[in-house]
Amino acid sequence: MVVEQQLLPYFQWLITGGNGQIGALPSFALVFLGVAMAALVVGYAISASRYGLLRGGDVTYKTVSEGLRELVQTSPRRVWAIARLAIKESLRRRVAVALGVFFLVLLFANWFLSTSHQDPARLYLSFVLTASTYLVLIVALLLSAFSLPGDFKSKTIYTVVTKPVRAGEIILGRIIGFSIVITVLLAIMGVSSYIFVVRSLDHSHGVEAESFQIVADQDGAAAGKKGTTTRDADHRHEFTLDADGNGETLVENGHTHTIESIGDGKYRVSPPLGFIRARVPQYGKLRFIDRGGAAKDTGISVGNEWAYRSFIDGNTPATAIWTFDNVSDALDPGVPEAERSLRLALIVRVFRTHKGIIGQELQGTIQLRNPVSQLTSEPISFDAQDQQVDEFNIPRKQYSQSRQEIDLFKDLVSKEGQIEVLVKCLDRGQYFGFAQADMYIRHPDGSPIASFAKVCISIWVQAVIVVAVGVTISTLVSGPVAMLFVVGFIILGFWRQDFVDIATGKSYGGGPAESVVRIATQANVMVQLEDTLLNNLVTGFDRFFAKPIMWAVAQCLPDFSAFSTVNYAAEGYNVPWDRVFQDMTICLGYVVGLSILGYFLLRTREVAK
Repeated sequence: MVVEQQLLPYFQWLITGGNGQIGALPSFALVFLGVAMAALVVGYAISASRYGLLRGGDVTYKTVSEGLRELVQTSPRRVWAIARLAIKESLRRRVAVALGVFFLVLLFANWFLSTSHQDPARLYLSFVLTASTYLVLIVALLLSAFSLPGDFKSKTIYTVVTKPVRAGEIILGRIIGFSIVITVLLAIMGVSSYIFVVRSLDHSHGVEAESFQIVADQDGAAAGKKGTTTRDADHRHEFTLDADGNGETLVENGHTHTIESIGDGKYRVSPPLGFIRARVPQYGKLRFIDRGGAAKDTGISVGNEWAYRSFIDGNTPATAIWTFDNVSDALDPGVPEAERSLRLALIVRVFRTHKGIIGQELQGTIQLRNPVSQLTSEPISFDAQDQQVDEFNIPRKQYSQSRQEIDLFKDLVSKEGQIEVLVKCLDRGQYFGFAQADMYIRHPDGSPIASFAKVCISIWVQAVIVVAVGVTISTLVSGPVAMLFVVGFIILGFWRQDFVDIATGKSYGGGPAESVVRIATQANVMVQLEDTLLNNLVTGFDRFFAKPIMWAVAQCLPDFSAFSTVNYAAEGYNVPWDRVFQDMTICLGYVVGLSILGYFLLRTREVAK
């Protein structure tokens, strides 16, 4: 799975931050203070234009002081009453139609989704979760953007504001009410999606008795059988059985089956195993050694524009080295101490400069090394499976390069609990590509159902933020305008990083004005603009006006692309709780901030005055 940014522990992310950024809490405080100051300036400017400079200041002070007092006096009972009203309003709008659309999509999905795919679980999970995401966001958009404008148009709002209900309670109540509706919809979609995926991937095989071949041991005696299963779901499995007739098939299309002898030459094949997983990885730190033996932070480039992975060349000293912390035999607790192993997983990206030997995989080796004593194990060879998760159970009993027997956890793991894993490519003219997350220590798998539920929580977080934005902006503009604003908010949220790159100058081609000039003159983004008065004015406009505004707007935008955890479920990885807590905290921050902003916008609007 691609991990471009390291996931920080929750409290570190919240308070101190990392990766060159400050903590989320200080960042929220700075953004909140900046928005509050901007709102005060704009509010005073409007009041001064209406009432004069002095009177405008009095009106602004009175509005802020009374508003803060009313926010403190918010009644949970009245908020819940407004929330129930919002739920009833959603039901009247037939929001359940969204469920009908979703079930209709699932009904015809099997026509286009194939179980013969190399990893069908990934295909099915990404489809149902992505469909749920977009459908829930559309429902959240329509509910929130047209609610208050509809009340303004039908005069229903007058029956609410004339009662002892504060403006803040109206905003918060509607956000909570619509969020409850979204929660119920998403829960139904999530349960239905999981059942759909499990049922669609379920299949059964039989054993082809005519395919049996005797497997002999070193003495020539029969030690078991090998053969193939019957063909089902567009695939079949090879397997090897022990002397008792029990065994497990090889992995095919991302899953296996167990085979059990039931006597009289008959066998029972289990349902598919491993389709839906929740791997729990422990990542290390990656560094490289080049072909000359020099230490490097990255490998070599093979011309790929995406620099996520770098490569090592084969049949040279070039090596990829991972350093893992907190390594001990306790990582494999369900196995007797003498049989415990180091459970590794490796993803290799293969780059060929020639075809090599047709039908033969590229060869690589894995070695373990103590980072302190430099004691190194004998190399373990493997066949490189391009972009596939290759799992290794490296036994406790190892041999050093001098053929002395050593203990993996006592001799190759340092006293600080560190171990180094070295990977090389053996084929000349071929390359292995790695990123830091391409090798990890495998902890026992988590619950796939729990991981799936966490993905649904990430979808829920996005929907609640959309609801909060829609309710807030709808206090100021009409329904269609509010909908367009929220759509723009969502689009910018999905492309927030590109927005930030333009604002900070990391993106080629300059700012908005410079891009217009380049389009008009057909100038390449890598070409420096000529030093003319017009071009200097354009670049100055971007530098001192457009880019600062873009940067300020980007600080208020949520990164919707970072919220999505669909890849975790589709790739078969457990969603960390730190990620869930971070998303929930961000959601809470947006709800609180937008509720306060929506309160002042609604309070200053002339409603029932």
